[in-house]
Amino acid sequence: MAEDKVALPGLKRELGVWSAASIVVGTVIGSGIFLVPKKMIASVGSPEVVFAVWIVGGLLSLFGALTYAELATAMPEAGGEYVYLREAYGPLWGFLYGWTQLLVAKSGSIATLATGFYLYMANFRPELTQAFYTLRLPIGPEGGPLKMCYGQLLAIALILVLAVVNYLGVRFGGAVQVAVTVVKVGLIAAIIAIGLGGGHGTVANYASSIPVAGGAAGFFAALVGALWAYDGWNNVSMVSSEIRDPQRSLPRALIAGTAVVIGIYLLTNLAYFYVLSAREVASSDRVAADMMGRIFGERGAAAVSIAALVSIFAALNGSILSGARVPYAMARDGLFFRSVGGVHPVYRTPGVSILALNAWAALLVLSGRFEELYTYVIFASWILYGMTAAAVLVLRRKRPELARPYRTLGYPWVPVLFVLGALGVVLFTLRRSPRESLLGLGLILAGLPFYFHWKRRFSG
Repeated sequence: MAEDKVALPGLKRELGVWSAASIVVGTVIGSGIFLVPKKMIASVGSPEVVFAVWIVGGLLSLFGALTYAELATAMPEAGGEYVYLREAYGPLWGFLYGWTQLLVAKSGSIATLATGFYLYMANFRPELTQAFYTLRLPIGPEGGPLKMCYGQLLAIALILVLAVVNYLGVRFGGAVQVAVTVVKVGLIAAIIAIGLGGGHGTVANYASSIPVAGGAAGFFAALVGALWAYDGWNNVSMVSSEIRDPQRSLPRALIAGTAVVIGIYLLTNLAYFYVLSAREVASSDRVAADMMGRIFGERGAAAVSIAALVSIFAALNGSILSGARVPYAMARDGLFFRSVGGVHPVYRTPGVSILALNAWAALLVLSGRFEELYTYVIFASWILYGMTAAAVLVLRRKRPELARPYRTLGYPWVPVLFVLGALGVVLFTLRRSPRESLLGLGLILAGLPFYFHWKRRFSG
């Protein structure tokens, strides 16, 4: 079996530092920046504390990027966290991470983004929200009938089109990612400039507030929302085996990309709260649209919908490009269907893995259950994130001979602080949503029989 594995064709290093950085920026900035400010201000009550939460969440994400940079340059292989967990703790932990990603986390993220795309598109074509068929069985959200709408068909079509784009070559997919990320950042920069320079705001809004319970619980609730908006900076590590000069490109992409996102998020919130008061943000489901609507009326709100569509498109393409490398890596290790570890002889992409992941994501879109499932795995996902950061500490002792072209800045405090942050998220999620957390943990542990099945099959 080992000889067969070595003989398999591999992936090609065709992504440069700009493509890698665009995966970080383009995947992180999705719909979160347009949605979470409402939740954050409702949790902490004042813009000053909202900014503090964004900074803390950004620093935690930056600490994660600094930590992952050491792992990515030491082990520039496809699969990202799957590889790091496998090397630090053994194949079981790598498999559980890959199982989580394939079953819910990455597939659910793709389904969420595609659904968000059609919901924003419905601002221009309301008929997308109309149901065309209702399956009267208790398999829909919250156990109700399953309604299928035209927008879901659009979301599925978008997923499959981008799957084909990335099937045709990582260079092609990377070029698309760079292009749409540049457009996205340009549009968000325009929103920031108009908000701060349009003459329709006041600095007095920064001192506005609303009555909330606040305290540590409120701060942590807002922080969870901010970390959701920052989520995705780690995706570039999944395509490490396809990045040119990974020892230099990966740290630059991880650190610079995360820093750019932090800057964009802080500036965007400065614009929001300059134009809108705390109370107005707290009552806004689409804060960017309301801000632009205040300045330009309906045309401004429509412009934000276009910016959101581009933003979600870039995040979706980045998720599809990176996510398929995890089941591919599992299959190469004999811990998943052998065909998923195949590489297309012409395009040199993990074609079967791309199609399998996105076919499952398309089914989740149709089921309407992806948000529910995604909520279930937040608890388990952050356990694995914390374990991945701790892998830097473990591998320094376990494999001191491992070449480390980049060493984590601020070691050991930077990875320790990230691990403590992840532990805080886990404990808060468990306390706030114990049922969902335990169900999610059960969903992950359901992968154990499959792990032992494939392990026995590979060993045999």
